[in-house]
Amino acid sequence: MTSRPLRVFLCHSNNDKPAVRELYQKLRAEPWIQPWLDEEELFPGMDWNMEIEKAIEETDVIMVCLSNNSITKEGYVQREIRIALDYADYKPEGTLFIIPVRLEECTPPKRLARWQYVDYFKGQRKRALQRLFVSFEDRLNSLGLGVNLSKPKTANKPSIKPKNKSSQEKSSAIKKQTSILTTPVKTVSKKSPRKKANPDIRESIRRNVEKVLARNKINSAADKNKFTLSNGTEFMRVPAGKFLMGSEKEIILGYGNENPQRTVGISYHYWMARFHITNEQYDVYVKAKGIKHPVDEWEKKKNHPVVFVKWEDAMNYCEWVNDLLRPEIPSGLVLRLPTDVEWEKAARGIDGRKYPWGNIFGKNKCSTEESGKGVTPVGLYSPRGDSPYGCADMAGNVWEWTYSNEKNLEFRFLRGGSFNFDERRARCAYRLKSTISHNNFIGFRVCLAPLPHR
Repeated sequence: MTSRPLRVFLCHSNNDKPAVRELYQKLRAEPWIQPWLDEEELFPGMDWNMEIEKAIEETDVIMVCLSNNSITKEGYVQREIRIALDYADYKPEGTLFIIPVRLEECTPPKRLARWQYVDYFKGQRKRALQRLFVSFEDRLNSLGLGVNLSKPKTANKPSIKPKNKSSQEKSSAIKKQTSILTTPVKTVSKKSPRKKANPDIRESIRRNVEKVLARNKINSAADKNKFTLSNGTEFMRVPAGKFLMGSEKEIILGYGNENPQRTVGISYHYWMARFHITNEQYDVYVKAKGIKHPVDEWEKKKNHPVVFVKWEDAMNYCEWVNDLLRPEIPSGLVLRLPTDVEWEKAARGIDGRKYPWGNIFGKNKCSTEESGKGVTPVGLYSPRGDSPYGCADMAGNVWEWTYSNEKNLEFRFLRGGSFNFDERRARCAYRLKSTISHNNFIGFRVCLAPLPHR
């Protein structure tokens, strides 16, 4: 279980800085919230575009601050909103990820209409903040986050003291009528008999997080979706169901056909290896078989994908592991190369995205021609380059053999692109119909699934 604060990104127009800056300071005062505001997080020399996209990618909640100015203004705020919506599109349905925040009376854009907004108007900001805290706690619990509840330094959070006795009594009366979750923090005098009777929001959050940790201690969602064999191969669960396969527009003729984009169903759950088979894993196999390792000086690259493997080599490796670890493999499943369809669903999820992480290519998410890094250790770009199911390196690094062919044993489909191919070949829908037996840019990953129909 991860222990960190809730990450909140503040998307806004420069003209709305005063209100947004005030909101940022109030969020920052809470130790369980980590807000992100450009003027606080961007420093001289940083790449503006890259840092903004990285922050959006890593955040838990995006607050889109809206005013008549930001809605009508062309420019960066609109780009931020588009990036945020792209990420929201591949979040699970019902995820509390985007919260529109109206700073004044205005009509939210149509693409934001599906999310309930909150009004952060002058005179209503305390109430708005209370409502936001409830939503934040809901998101916190859904992520199963542990939170650092230590109080921040005084320099970062000014104390809140009642001005006089009547204001203190009024504050106490309000507390009696509201839930603990929506109670604003208030300093209570040492003599107050209600000190223990009215825990503040931090105590409430702490109790709720402890409940989540206890409930998920053994059977967490992460545990249910991950499976590891004793040889160290990690597998991620891909559920049965339909997904969008192929593409309509981006077709590179002469290779594997991508069109038409269509809905394809897989009737069974299966498990896709999180990483490529590495040089070190493959070495156990070659020693057992008494054959030569295909990669020279592989000991210097133990955690790199094994390359120079033929399709037959990959199939023989799978057969050997099946015999060796049969008692560990779930009933009804075998360890094998994934089919073309299984590979694509594991790479892109159900929504037809271009790349494992979304629709916008990022050279900082994979090793392709654009990054110029060559073959990299497995998982170097994880988790930022992972697929929706948590599989790493499904774009770039090395091509991957699949079980499938086009009713002609002369051809086999390769998937995922590689370090010496460009971003178009790294798309999830792209497949290379190849007769190459082996090369320095071809490796493989395995899956646990029923035997495929021939």
